[in-house]
Amino acid sequence: MSDIRIGVVGGSGLYEMAAVEVEEERRVETPFGHPSDAFVVGRLEGRRVAFLPRHGRGHRLLPTEIPFRANLWAFKSLGVERLISVSAVGSMKLAYAPGHVVVPDQFVDRTRHRPDTFFGDGLAAHVSLADPVCPLLAGVLADAAEAAGGTVHRNGTYLCMEGPQFSTRAESNVYRGWGVDVIGMTNLQEAKLAREAEICYATLAMVTDYDCWHESEEAVSVEAVMAVLRANAELGQEVVRRAVAALGEGRAAAGSPGGCGCGEALAFALLTDRSAVPAEAVERLRPILGRYFDAGGVGSEAG
Repeated sequence: MSDIRIGVVGGSGLYEMAAVEVEEERRVETPFGHPSDAFVVGRLEGRRVAFLPRHGRGHRLLPTEIPFRANLWAFKSLGVERLISVSAVGSMKLAYAPGHVVVPDQFVDRTRHRPDTFFGDGLAAHVSLADPVCPLLAGVLADAAEAAGGTVHRNGTYLCMEGPQFSTRAESNVYRGWGVDVIGMTNLQEAKLAREAEICYATLAMVTDYDCWHESEEAVSVEAVMAVLRANAELGQEVVRRAVAALGEGRAAAGSPGGCGCGEALAFALLTDRSAVPAEAVERLRPILGRYFDAGGVGSEAG
């Protein structure tokens, strides 16, 4: 495993990180196909990072087409322990205006066509997703956004829709009735898979529009979104830079000062008796769960 401990996945409008001192571009082969693009590996604020454009360079991939499992498996295989996600979102509340930043702590799933687990095929596991975002990483992101001069909303609920079409007015009003804060098309699968991979995950959600519920605003359009995205891109890069600078070299263990439980998410989640798990399933997921199956590793006994 490499010494890359921090990953950044860029969404609409953030296809590269100008401040990264690039060392190499690395293509990673995974059991789940090719990731969205080659990873840009380099140094940011003195720390090694791996950057991946979620939609591929040139924005080639629809939200449903993003190879989420390949992306997260690859981040894990590179050694990433903390993953910063940058995303464009629509606002579902008047107080969250275009240009504002939200660091959500909850998700609602309205997707329909996407694989969102590494498990199955002979290996059953159920991780806790009650709190799907790492609170420590989210706090670092929110602090960085405030320090960069952003208008920041800490916590909130991100509704993940299928897309690629934007909402109907009826849907938008239903979602507002549910009390969600922002709407997007990508982050839910990342959060689920990051938890299964024992990676800390948090989202920097950058508001571009009011979806289509706001009666005195035009319905969301690509033209309007792109105009705000260009304005948001510089802020997003500065927030990521500050967040990476604030993160320590390594992740503290659960129970220790500054520690979280993300790195032990699988400790009690693997239900299949170890002796019944197909060898190919273990090999397929070795970067994720190898320590639970290797001789002498945590949880290597049948359970």
